[in-house]
Amino acid sequence: QVQLVESGGGLVQAGGSLKLSCAASGRTFTINAIAWFRQAPGKEREFVAAIRWNGIGTNYVDSVKGRFTISRDNAKNTVNLQMNSLKPEDTAAYYCAARDGPSLYTSGNYYQHWGQGTQVTVSS
Repeated sequence: QVQLVESGGGLVQAGGSLKLSCAASGRTFTINAIAWFRQAPGKEREFVAAIRWNGIGTNYVDSVKGRFTISRDNAKNTVNLQMNSLKPEDTAAYYCAARDGPSLYTSGNYYQHWGQGTQVTVSS
């Protein structure tokens, strides 16, 4: 009913940049907010950033503030995550998730739809 497809992951050197995209399709009228989460092997899934579907309001985890920017592209029905000044500790599988309410929760329990993920690897 709601499909999310991530793209843009890859291998980058420390200090470099990548832009991730999350394309939404299906019953997108049910979406009120989209978030990015990441998960490294053996670690818990971690909230990264979120944005309301109408573009008003954002939320970031402290470790990425000033480096990452989440944004909406209404024409393409996508949410982007611009990642600058990447560090090896940013290495993880990145997932986008959507929820049916406007609150930008940091817990994945509040998000009903998930993409399959895209790998980001930052070399030192």
